[in-house]
Amino acid sequence: VGGPYTVQVSSDAHGDMTVSDIYTRLGDTYSLPLNLGASTMEEVVVTATMVQTEILALGPASSFGLEDLEDYPAINRDIRDVIRFDPRIYQDQAFVGAIQCGGANPRYNSLTVDGVRMNDGFGLNSNGYPTQRQPFPYDSIQEVAVELAPFDVQYGGFTACNINAVTKSGENEFYGSAFYDYTSDAFRGDKLEGDTIDPGDYSEDRYGFSIGGPIVKDKLFFFAAYEKLEGAQQFDRGPAGSGRGREVLGVSQAQYDEILSIAQNVFGFDPGGLPSSLPVEDEKHVVKIDWNINDDHRAAYAYNWNDGFSISQSDGDSDELEFSNHYYERGAELTAHTLALFSDWTDNFTTEVRVSNTELDNRQISLGGTDFGEVQIRTYNDHDGDGFYNRATVYLGGDDSRQSNKLYYEVDNYKLAGAWSRDNHLLTFGYEREELEVFNLFLQHSQTENRHDEECRGNAAEANGCIDSFREARPDDIYYGNAAGTNDPNDVAATWGYAINTWYVQDEMTIADKDLTLVFGLRYDEYQSSDVPRQNDNFVARYGYTNAMSLDGKDLLQPRFGFNWDVNESLSVRGGIGLYSGGNPNVWLSNAYSTDGITQVQVRESATIERACGHGRDFSLFDIPLDGTGRPYYDIPQCMIDAVANGTADSGVNALAPDFEVPSQWKYALGFTYEFDLPGKWGTGYTLTGDILYTDSQDSAQIINSTLEQIGTAPDGRPQYQSIDRADPDCSDPTSGSCGERDFNGDYILTNVTGPDANSTVLSLGLRKSHDSGWDWSFGYSYTDSEDVTPMTSSVAFSNYANVAVDDPNNPTLAVSNYNIPHRFTFRVSYENEWWGDNRSKFSLFVSANEGRPYSYVFSDNDGESRRAPWGPFGTPNFGDWINDRHLLYVPTGPSDPNVVFDADFNQDAFFDFVNSSGLAAYAGGIAPRNAFNSGWWTNMDFRFEQEFPAFREGHKFAGFVVISNICNLINDDWCTLKEVSFPRLEDVVVIDGFSDGQYVFEEFVAPGGEARRATASLYEIRVGLRYDF
Repeated sequence: VGGPYTVQVSSDAHGDMTVSDIYTRLGDTYSLPLNLGASTMEEVVVTATMVQTEILALGPASSFGLEDLEDYPAINRDIRDVIRFDPRIYQDQAFVGAIQCGGANPRYNSLTVDGVRMNDGFGLNSNGYPTQRQPFPYDSIQEVAVELAPFDVQYGGFTACNINAVTKSGENEFYGSAFYDYTSDAFRGDKLEGDTIDPGDYSEDRYGFSIGGPIVKDKLFFFAAYEKLEGAQQFDRGPAGSGRGREVLGVSQAQYDEILSIAQNVFGFDPGGLPSSLPVEDEKHVVKIDWNINDDHRAAYAYNWNDGFSISQSDGDSDELEFSNHYYERGAELTAHTLALFSDWTDNFTTEVRVSNTELDNRQISLGGTDFGEVQIRTYNDHDGDGFYNRATVYLGGDDSRQSNKLYYEVDNYKLAGAWSRDNHLLTFGYEREELEVFNLFLQHSQTENRHDEECRGNAAEANGCIDSFREARPDDIYYGNAAGTNDPNDVAATWGYAINTWYVQDEMTIADKDLTLVFGLRYDEYQSSDVPRQNDNFVARYGYTNAMSLDGKDLLQPRFGFNWDVNESLSVRGGIGLYSGGNPNVWLSNAYSTDGITQVQVRESATIERACGHGRDFSLFDIPLDGTGRPYYDIPQCMIDAVANGTADSGVNALAPDFEVPSQWKYALGFTYEFDLPGKWGTGYTLTGDILYTDSQDSAQIINSTLEQIGTAPDGRPQYQSIDRADPDCSDPTSGSCGERDFNGDYILTNVTGPDANSTVLSLGLRKSHDSGWDWSFGYSYTDSEDVTPMTSSVAFSNYANVAVDDPNNPTLAVSNYNIPHRFTFRVSYENEWWGDNRSKFSLFVSANEGRPYSYVFSDNDGESRRAPWGPFGTPNFGDWINDRHLLYVPTGPSDPNVVFDADFNQDAFFDFVNSSGLAAYAGGIAPRNAFNSGWWTNMDFRFEQEFPAFREGHKFAGFVVISNICNLINDDWCTLKEVSFPRLEDVVVIDGFSDGQYVFEEFVAPGGEARRATASLYEIRVGLRYDF
């Protein structure tokens, strides 16, 4: 890959011919026409600096060479900034830059560097990397490709797409570069749609270098690259009226100030503030050695190190606001080694041996520490004075999921492959093994979670009721969890691992007289593991199978077929079919080892339910014994510590279903490339491409709650459940008041979709042309229709279960995927000229426009508050899964709908106005489907300009550059503002108060927050920099 290559041809009749300076691109076949008559060719010699990589396989893909990497407006110095130029690839700029390939979950992607997987080995990140940013220096990359369906059997470990990067290597001549760039709040936009947005005071520096060359010419080469970011991360969330980029309408500035005052003056805790930015760092380097041992054997070694962190808001929905000490540092240190040996044993037989090791030490640290437990306070606010109250939740203290959190994992990869050519066949075969070892300490609530959410309502008299309960230290619910018997979080840690053995064989057949290449192959993956979760006998008694399950013995045979047919000099057609597997985050498996229901105990004390402590209802932390010095929220109720120390370990379980199968996906692809000319002034050299990709998933992963038993139906026909203890004989009648309930200790099972499964159709078109005058442009369009049963958005089993809109929580149905971007257009234009000597001037403009993300309308149903007797006053739970704000909305036909009764205070006029204006009226008399609505279109424009200058020596250059992200916001602040419904893409509409005589009781209309502005993605940013090339 790359070059330059030199081709030498010896002919018995025409003498020798040499062609130099040939450059190739990843995935492209380079044709070199040589007219040597009909004579016999005696010798062809191809020489180049050694570069080893995985070749781009047949199938829908796009590749980007070194010139693209250098010239595109990649403001983040990240390959994701480049591959998004493919219209099928959507970069979520509102959320960690996650890459969505063809409407698929970003966690299902794979990243390979020089053929070695460098994925997020555990699955905590959504950005596709094992670290918070690209784990290798940008200047270490020679070329990158994104492959949606590579039909070569050597590709695996993904079902969405494979991102394939090739690093640079040393050459016989020294070469390299050094750079510095800078940005600050002075180079950042501060207006959106006429509103002033305060970006805060910050500056950001980024610098690095790369160098490559010979250690011993023609024999031993080196390459090294280094990059460091000393930056700032921006935050745009604030209370209503604060002037921040994203105002949380359900909490006012006055309410925010009051909560701050209570925390500081009543409890002596500083919860932080609302910073506009916080400092972050990232540092990385790569060292690579290439050794031409002799004419037949070559070796390569690479070392990659990265350490960096970002700052995360753990609760970032549009109706949530966090004080900064609830944020957490999310960082990791990565160390990777790769050693490879390439051998040419004969003219027809070659082998590759590769060994790699990757270690990752992950850290998640609350900015304010975890001495003060997490506190959640619900608020209501009439932000515009129209009498309607938006709802929000304010967070302070140490985030509950960061109170005991530590992860380390190690991945070893081994590969032995061979290739044997004979006649028109190339036979490829090999064996690979991947070994994963994990240490995972994950314990929620070890310093408590305290919820204040039941003493307030959406009216002037009760809007601040939950703030008052915080002042008085009267949480409605307290959650505490720790190691059974010891109350030592370290005893909860789980150590486990598994291995995947892969065998493959493939025949690539070339039919020269038909210009046709056919590929047939088989890939077989087999899982091995000697580690199983600790068996929970109570779980076995409830469900009749053990939770001590692993992937050991699971396997999958994956057939592949692909073809490429050069119909004529202008038209080529490609296609194929194949089965793929992998990409499912390992954290989903790890949950079964960490949450076995025995190792840790979770308990709850409630103001409305008598639980562990028996304090009755409406107690205050000031009045009950606490550990330590007895300070509320700092110290834990002693009775909850005693309950964990003395109680029987019977908490909720995460388990792998006994009949779990490895998820997989069929991919079917057909595409073409057509090169053509237009008459007259329109010119020559156009390239038109088109692809259709259809995917059909089987055995997709999903989470169900095994405690749920259907006890009836809701007024619109959806099932109504009760959470029961299946080991309790009284639960033969699950509606009985004596039936033991497990609403707090749900048993969440990782299983497979059994009905219609996820599928997608992706159509794409591209047109490009380069002009002799220096102009270069390309246009792309993609249409995506992607469906899934559950989006599997998260790491924790409960979150994966809860963060999806449903009408049946244990049997969700196929619907539009959360990751579906129906229409996306891309356009790039660049111009290059040498106006001043041989100093290049170049600009590049990239424009994208896409329809927004889908979202759903749901009940604000308070399902977690509607507890059946004898535990609470509300009777039977609404839908029974004990999860609020995710049950799809029933849309009444009007005020007299037979399935609905409206409370006297319910504002019917405002509600039905919203039904008509939002499009919900189309579903009147039924349930509005999941993800039936889309956020608005968004257009984004990025610009780069670079000017070369003479340097100290011939062949050396300085270059000054400026990169502007979202330049249209710089031109006009009314343009290019990203607005979308926040994660998890749900909009609350109506609070229901259960059922009455077979009718929904519509208690309150909650004005939905709507599409929120994403200031970070919408405001322009300018970076200026200087580079030195030699």
